[in-house]
Amino acid sequence: DIPVLATSITNYESAMEIELTPEGATGMNVSGTSDLAPLDGQAAMIQELFPDAKTVGLIYCSAEPNSIFQIKTIEGYLTAMGYECRRYGFNDSNDLASVVQSSTECDVLYIPTDNTAAGNTEAIANIVLPAKVPVVVGEEGICAGCGVATLTISYYDIGYKTGEMAYDILVNGADIASMPIAYAPQFTKKYNAANAAELNITIPEGYLPIE
Repeated sequence: DIPVLATSITNYESAMEIELTPEGATGMNVSGTSDLAPLDGQAAMIQELFPDAKTVGLIYCSAEPNSIFQIKTIEGYLTAMGYECRRYGFNDSNDLASVVQSSTECDVLYIPTDNTAAGNTEAIANIVLPAKVPVVVGEEGICAGCGVATLTISYYDIGYKTGEMAYDILVNGADIASMPIAYAPQFTKKYNAANAAELNITIPEGYLPIE
């Protein structure tokens, strides 16, 4: 009977194994916010930064439903752009290094918003940077560790929005079952200046450095 508000769930349908209502609600005692940035925009970022690349390696944790969803979606966009996509799924942190090592055969890599990758960015950076393979990622935290660029959200913004949703339920009596999942109001192109310099990549205008 207690309403449950989640935050930073990338895709509620894959995470909860449900279908959202036409209005974008769960239809049950759960709602919240998503940290999903536009995957078509991230694919366009790869095309903008690496137009001459032929192969894109997609690195993700195969045990995370949200990561699988992101990989399937962005693979469709990248394939339509003419890239050859190769999937590199790892089960957990134990086999992450060997999988990432295999992926360095590709021209550029993509890592979605992935919890396991986020906790192991240093290990990833220790492989991709010496191999001179750039990585575009799904969010700012991973980019700060091992990426070159990202189209990211503000986690403060979606946390604040979740708080507003809680207020609406507790004070205004809103029905959580019909409350649509909320998304970040804006997205920002950011880059890792140190990694870009190490890989000799020129970042175009319109990107903000990660501080």
